[in-house]
Amino acid sequence: MKVIFTCGGTAGHVNPALALAGYMLQRDPNTEILFVGAERGLERELIAHTPYPFRTVNISSFHRSMKPREIRHNLVTVRNLLHARREANAILDDFQPDLIVGTGGYASYPIVRYGAEAGIPTAVHESNIVPGLTTKQLEPYADRIMVGFEECRAHYRHPERVVVTGTPVRSDFFDLTKKEAKQKLGADDGRPLIVSFWGSLGAGNMNRCMAEFLYLESAHEPFHHVHGVGSICWERMREDLKRYDVDLAAHLSLDVREYIYDMATVMRAADLVICRAGASTLSELTALGVPAILVPSPNVTNHHQERNAQLLGDHGAALVLSEEGLDGKKLFTAAAELLRDQPRLAEMGQNMAALGIHDVTQRIYDTVMSLVK
Repeated sequence: MKVIFTCGGTAGHVNPALALAGYMLQRDPNTEILFVGAERGLERELIAHTPYPFRTVNISSFHRSMKPREIRHNLVTVRNLLHARREANAILDDFQPDLIVGTGGYASYPIVRYGAEAGIPTAVHESNIVPGLTTKQLEPYADRIMVGFEECRAHYRHPERVVVTGTPVRSDFFDLTKKEAKQKLGADDGRPLIVSFWGSLGAGNMNRCMAEFLYLESAHEPFHHVHGVGSICWERMREDLKRYDVDLAAHLSLDVREYIYDMATVMRAADLVICRAGASTLSELTALGVPAILVPSPNVTNHHQERNAQLLGDHGAALVLSEEGLDGKKLFTAAAELLRDQPRLAEMGQNMAALGIHDVTQRIYDTVMSLVK
């Protein structure tokens, strides 16, 4: 069987495709897989570290602003769409796929749409609670739309095509028990572990809050704390901590890193996570059953993160705070109160776990294979 995975824009779009591709090869090593993305997208770099072949279409996103510069960008996007159709059809004619799976991002649009028009079975996975622009545009063409939660179904015009599968989480998140993960991190002395991060690049305002948070922690070190700063904020964080006179070498419970490379271990060990509300992160939280303080990014298109966070907040799985007016002291107080209230923290963890789906990859596999059979 030949399968095209098409995705791009963020790791949150690429990782579900990689999880399913790996599972398909486990089930049938003879499966031929091709990834398709945008010429200048992040997906090119991510797929380069895998064994999968990668081809591109020249496509760009639409911007919602009516500023002259953005209008010019959208005119280029329209022109690129015309080229993308020819490029997509050339890839389809050359590879002859039996199945096409799109997992989000504007780069997935041409292959899914023109593949569907050619009669090839197509499925789209949407990680966010509310469908993005590309998923909305593809809904009339896709045979199945796969979503993370039952509440997502109400946002689609064709709910009969919607299947609740969840969003895949890497298998290494479950390699260790919570106790083993704490021992590996040296955080098994009875104090709770906070894990915080604002994405791989970071967020300037929230890292300034976190610098104050770390300063308040440093007085007594009531918690273990692993914080991922992000590449663009790393130097500024070091300056802020110096301004607060926090010497990390003197506070071994405060583990501040540019990037958390062992995220599976760190998340498994966490008693409380403080983070944004991206779809992939939320799928990890629900799979692990870890309570969270969510500060959704106000800068994400269509308020996706705010809506993602609201679902978990409504289910009592997370405390949702607005970035506006938030500072390190307020964030520290909220975290400390949660960690002192063990019954509430335990209930939040149970509510988080209740939202998780533990056979996600199998569900997605069964859904897409039903289209081929």
